[in-house]
Amino acid sequence: MRRSITYCMYHTTRTYRTSLFSRTECLVSRIHKQCRRGKFSIVLPHRITPTRSVPDSIVKPSYAISGALGPKPVEIDLKTEEQINVMRKTCQLARKILDAAGQELKVGMTTDEVDEFVHQMCIDNGSYPSPLLYNKFPKSICTSVNNVACHGIPDLRPLEDGDIINLDITIFKDGMHGDVSKTYMVGSVDEKGRHLVDVAEKCLYAGIDQCRPGQKIIAIGTAIRDLAQAHGFSVIPSFCGHGIGSAFHTPPEILHIPMKDFESQQVKMKEGMTFTIEPILSEGTDMVAILEEDGWTAVSEDGSRSAQFEHTILITSDGCEILTLSEKEFENAIMVKTT
Repeated sequence: MRRSITYCMYHTTRTYRTSLFSRTECLVSRIHKQCRRGKFSIVLPHRITPTRSVPDSIVKPSYAISGALGPKPVEIDLKTEEQINVMRKTCQLARKILDAAGQELKVGMTTDEVDEFVHQMCIDNGSYPSPLLYNKFPKSICTSVNNVACHGIPDLRPLEDGDIINLDITIFKDGMHGDVSKTYMVGSVDEKGRHLVDVAEKCLYAGIDQCRPGQKIIAIGTAIRDLAQAHGFSVIPSFCGHGIGSAFHTPPEILHIPMKDFESQQVKMKEGMTFTIEPILSEGTDMVAILEEDGWTAVSEDGSRSAQFEHTILITSDGCEILTLSEKEFENAIMVKTT
C-alpha cells in the first residue's frame, strides 16, 4: 500500500510550477472564461507589503521562532478532554476573526488590508496568526480570489465587483491551532459563481456528515466528490485536509476525493481525532499550478474559478463536533435537531 508523505501529497504529480501568465495570455483567457462561465477577472499577484511583526508577548509556534518546520508528526494524536477544551476556545476565536474579516470585505479593499485587519485582531486577542512564517509564508492569512485555488498571498490588488474570495484563517493560542475558511462574494457575483460557492459549502457538509467513530476516512472524499460531480464541478485533489492540534499539520490526511491507494484513506475515525475538511471545488479543470515567483499561490490551469470552505472537526463518541461553527450556525444546528 502506498504511504502518504505530506499533507499536500499530490504536488509532485498533480501540480506543476509556472511563471506569471503574459499580458496577452491573461487577456485571452479572461475573455474566454467570461463567455463560458460568467464574468470575472483573472487574478495575478500584485505587489505585497513587508511582513508584519508580532509582539514578543504573544506565544508563538516553534516554526515562527526557529524558521524551521521541524519533523512532521507521524502518528494520529487522540486529544485529551483538556486539549479538546482548549481547541474549542481557539477554534471559536478563529471563527470570530473570520466572521469579522468577512464583514469588512468590499469593492476596492485590498487583500493586504484584509491581512492587516486579521493580523491586528489576532494580536488583540492574544493569538498568533498561524500562516505567518510557516515555511516562509509572508502573511497572516491566505486570500484566494477567483482563479486562485488556495494559498493566495495578500497583496495590493483591489477587490472588484463580482470577485469571489476565500479567507483562510488559522490561529495559535494556548498551545493549540484552530483552522477555518469560507468563500465570500464581493458585490454582484454572476449566477454561475454563486452556484459554485453554494455547492462548495454543501460539499463540506456532505463530508462532515460522514464523520463518526468506525467510519473510514475515504468516505469523506467519496461524499464530496459525488456531490460536486452531480453539479458539474470538479474537486481539486492537490490539497487535502489534515490533522490539527498542537501542530499545524499532522496525520491523518483527509483527501477530498476517494483514493484507495493512500494509506490514510483506510484509517477508521476514532473518538478524540481532530482534523480539517477543506474541499476546493473548480468550475473547470482540477489541475493547478504553483507560481514560481512566490512558491505558494496555486492557480487553476485553465483560469477557472474555485471556491473552498473549511471546518475543524472533532470525532466524538457518537459522531462529530464542528469546532469552528459560528454562533449563528450553532443555533441553527440546535434548531434542526429539536424540530
